[in-house]
Amino acid sequence: MTLSDGADGPLVNQTVLDRLRAELAEDEGYCRVFIGNFIDYLPHRIGRLKLALTTGDLDGSVDAVLSLKTSSQMVGAERLAGLATALEREIRTGKLNADAAVVLPMLAASFLRPIRQCSRETKTSLQAQCSLGANR
Repeated sequence: MTLSDGADGPLVNQTVLDRLRAELAEDEGYCRVFIGNFIDYLPHRIGRLKLALTTGDLDGSVDAVLSLKTSSQMVGAERLAGLATALEREIRTGKLNADAAVVLPMLAASFLRPIRQCSRETKTSLQAQCSLGANR
């Protein structure tokens, strides 16, 4: 698994957003609130991931990457979820049988910049799609 494996999907999966709108009764605005909460909490999730990786905290890294992956999947942020999945696989590989305090910071150096960039692009896309979806 490489970093590029996580970056192959679409930025946002419209099918997931449409299903979310249907499930959350978009006429009540719940979808916008749900996605807004995802966007608002995204910097915190990435901050937790950065802290855990750079300090070599294996348990914290797994927890933070799973939080980012799962929340991204729930709103259709497919590319961001893919990057988180790629990072999770790297965290869980046998490489960590070595010293997590060495390996995790190296993963931070490889993954955090693309994750931050993708999160900015995802935020912009979700905000645009939510405002478009409000007019449906």
